[in-house]
Formats: sequence, C-alpha cells, structure tokens
Amino acid sequence: MDAMIQGLPKVELHIHLEGSLEPELLFELAERNGTELPYASVDDVKKAYNFNDLQSFLDIYYQGAQVLQSETDFYDLTWAYLQRAQAQNVRHVEPFFDPQTHTDRGVPFAAVVNGIHHALVQGERELGISFRLILCFLRHLSEAAAEQTLTQALPFRDQIHAVGLDSAEWGNPPEKFARVFARAREAGFRTVAHAGEEGPAAYIWQALDQLAVERIDHGVLCLEDETLVQRLADENIPLTVCPLSNVKLRVCKDLAQHPFPRLLEAGLCVTVNSDDPAYFGGYINENFAAVTQAFNLSREQLVTLARNAIDASFAPASRKRELHEMIPAASPPALV
Repeated sequence: MDAMIQGLPKVELHIHLEGSLEPELLFELAERNGTELPYASVDDVKKAYNFNDLQSFLDIYYQGAQVLQSETDFYDLTWAYLQRAQAQNVRHVEPFFDPQTHTDRGVPFAAVVNGIHHALVQGERELGISFRLILCFLRHLSEAAAEQTLTQALPFRDQIHAVGLDSAEWGNPPEKFARVFARAREAGFRTVAHAGEEGPAAYIWQALDQLAVERIDHGVLCLEDETLVQRLADENIPLTVCPLSNVKLRVCKDLAQHPFPRLLEAGLCVTVNSDDPAYFGGYINENFAAVTQAFNLSREQLVTLARNAIDASFAPASRKRELHEMIPAASPPALV
C-alpha cells in the first residue's frame, strides 16, 4: 500500500506554510536574521513538540514564526515545502498563510505574499505543482484586525485566491467574522474556515451559514450533530481532515479512536491532509499511510480520497480533469 499511496497524484488542501517550518530551516533563518531562539539544538526543538491541546501548539508555532522576516525567508519556507510535496507526488496545493502573524511584528505584507507567491509560481513551472493560495485571518484577534488585513490583501488579488479562518478555536466562533467574510466574497475571494476541530458542531453551522464557506477545515466534531452530518453529505461540503494533527493535539486519544471511518461511512467528502507537518510528525503521505494502516483502507477508498481532494479544490476545471486523468496510471492494479 505504500507504493499505492506514493503513486497517487495528491491534492493538499490543508497545509499551513508556517507549520512546515522544519527545525533545521528554523535555525538557518534564525542565524540569517540574528533571531535568538530558546533552544540550543534541533533536538531541543523537537522535544518541545509535546502538545496538550491546540493552544500549547500555537504558542510554539508563533514563536517559531519570529524567524521569518524577509521576502527571501518566505520564499525559502515555501520552496522547502514544495520540494517535500513533489517527493510525495503532490500535484496541486492550496496552502494557508497567516499574514497577521508577521505584519503585527513589522514585516511588510508585500514581503510575505511576494515571497510565497514567487516560490509557488516556480513550483508550478519546475515541479508541476499547481496552486491556489489562501490567506487566513487569526480568529483570536478582532474582526477589525481582520478587516485591516483584508484591505492589505486587495492589491494582491491576483496572487491570493481565497480567505480562511484559523488559530485558537474555543471562544472565537465563526460568527465573529461574518462581516469581513462577506466583504471578502464581494471582492471575489473563495472562502473556507477551520471549524469543529476543538470547537463544537455549532461552529460548523456558523461557518456554513454566516461565513458561507465552501469547505470546512477539520470538521471532525460534526459527528456530534446528526442533522449537520446529513447537511454536509447532502450539500457535498468537503472536510479537510488532518489525522496526525488530531492525535498530536489530543482531539482524539490515538488514531484508533479517530472518527475517520465514521466520516467515510456517513458519506462525507473527506480529504486527507497534513496541517502543520513539521510539528505533527508527517506530511501528506504519512497521513495517508496512518489512516490506511489504522482502518485497513482499500485501494478503492484511497482512490476515492484522492478524487475527493481534486473535486474539493479551487483548481480550474481543466486542471481538475488533468489530475483525475493521472489517477488510473498512478494506481497499481488491484491484488487478486
């Protein structure tokens, strides 16, 4: 099955670029920019990746982001991720980035976007990885701060394709950002939002009804509400599920208790993604392998997951057709 997973042309819909900052690059950028780190070595950094919940991860995540200061830094971060993605046969990516994490400490918005976009364009040209870039508002900050960030993003409309919502979920419901999402939609941005990771199923309802999102990021707690599950199935709302992340952040005790098979059984449009792979111990192939082993997924189910992600993407219809056409050739024949 490892060969099957590797051979599948994959689409990644839930990847935070800042969350792909590997410890080795963290130290390289810290030295480049003269940034002091509270760690003596790469091993010390990895030992700190023992999280109790989402917030304990975010504390280290934002601390690590301090080393990102220039357009070159953001290019290097994105290019490093794209090289790993290519090695795992990822053909299309829709990465998140958090501009407020950087602009609030004085990094120009243009430096963030231009560095990321430069790498993505190069990745499409040289690695064959198409893309759609998603700006995320930090939900622990105010809607006024999100409005300011959206204003900064408007001149980069040709580089940023969608807006999302991430960061600490508890106490920061989607409805808090209804007006800024309405403004973003009016400006032509597609919309997604993190909901139902640690927050309740009610947050998923809010994301659908008050933010009018097209995808739910995570969404695993939808199973608390049978009516919601039926709606997600009826409307074919994609869920960008991140199994290893859910275990690492204690959303579930271990992978055996993950609701992944129940989501599939409910007929939902489930996709597999890595979230913050530098922190959670695996990129997209490791996430595919983990659920395949834990739940004895079949080749047909793996193909379905790959096709779900293609269909759920914001790629143009022509690119979706290309990606679908890659799957039969990439999939080994079924064992008999």
